[in-house]
Amino acid sequence: MSNKKVIKPGATIGILGGGQLGRMMALAGRASGYRFATLDPTEDCPCAQVCDKHVEAGYDNVDGALELAQASDVITYEFENVDVNVAAVLEEKSYVPQGSELLRITQNRIREKSTLSSYGIPVAPFLVIESEADAESAVKELGLPAVMKTATGGYDGKGQYVIRKLEEAAVAYRELAKAGTEIIIEQFIPFTVEISVIAARSVSGEIKTFPVAENVHRENILHLSIVPARIGQAIAERAEELAGTIAEKLQVVGLIAVEMFVTEDGHVLVNELAPRPHNSGHYTMNACVTSQFEQHIRAICDLPLGETELLSPVVMVNVLGEHLAPVLDKIEKLPSSAKLHLYGKKDSKPKRKMGHINVLAGSVEAALSKIEQLQIWEQMKEDM
Repeated sequence: MSNKKVIKPGATIGILGGGQLGRMMALAGRASGYRFATLDPTEDCPCAQVCDKHVEAGYDNVDGALELAQASDVITYEFENVDVNVAAVLEEKSYVPQGSELLRITQNRIREKSTLSSYGIPVAPFLVIESEADAESAVKELGLPAVMKTATGGYDGKGQYVIRKLEEAAVAYRELAKAGTEIIIEQFIPFTVEISVIAARSVSGEIKTFPVAENVHRENILHLSIVPARIGQAIAERAEELAGTIAEKLQVVGLIAVEMFVTEDGHVLVNELAPRPHNSGHYTMNACVTSQFEQHIRAICDLPLGETELLSPVVMVNVLGEHLAPVLDKIEKLPSSAKLHLYGKKDSKPKRKMGHINVLAGSVEAALSKIEQLQIWEQMKEDM
């Protein structure tokens, strides 16, 4: 069923995936009167806690996906590692306005980079390698340092290897080849700042972008998103333009998160895409006229997109497993402008995303100061 249609409040939205992104999507949609169903292999997953129906099944389970379809008027996904074959079956049997092609492209770094390059979108120079000899040859061609990655899987720094010496190329290849997937190697970009833009595109083709977020990572996991980003206006406009172009070229429906590098000479290069709500867009929940989650619902239901104006400077800080107890211990000391969002995950583990806090203030410097004063996140000054 590929015919577009407006999905009005009261309808049921099915979500492939039951993590925190699905949870926040459902909470946003419930405010407008939508009902929700989710498919996830975990019984008490974050999204299931706020849904009307939970199909407990794996992401590659066609029968489970069809059960979800029977309960839903429209289906979306909350992360890009949903089985593309299941998405394709649902595309035939149900209404999946996002389609499966965008998943197919963004699940594979080689396809993603090649597609972006074909559109004239600037990306880091890259090569596909199939052997240790290829790896050494590619490093010689691209120069050092270089970054080797598995083409599929991997997140928060997993499935990656930074090569700083030629002799490390073969070692990196042997290590990453264990995953049994294609391997890509990219030129290392000496960026001055990492940024991202969330773009939304509706079924009818309306496009809107959110303000640029400046992102600080710690151990390859997003730590802070700072908005407004501390970059020049021309760079911000270029970043939003690139995100909008990508949404249009890929015929995105819903959200696309575009992660980018800014070089010292002011060039903006696209690093990765995520066809869904994104961690770096969580600031929109309290600091924008429309949150990224409400916007995603509007886009897939073909409602007019909401305004994306930033209402206040904001810093989003992630709450990982090691931060949860200190946050709860100091909950009475959180700034009055801080908005705590916890995801309902049963087990708190180090490096696992358990929630986030949006700190609003008169300036990002003031928000950063409030976060530092809590003394929960160590080495804050080094990251800033």
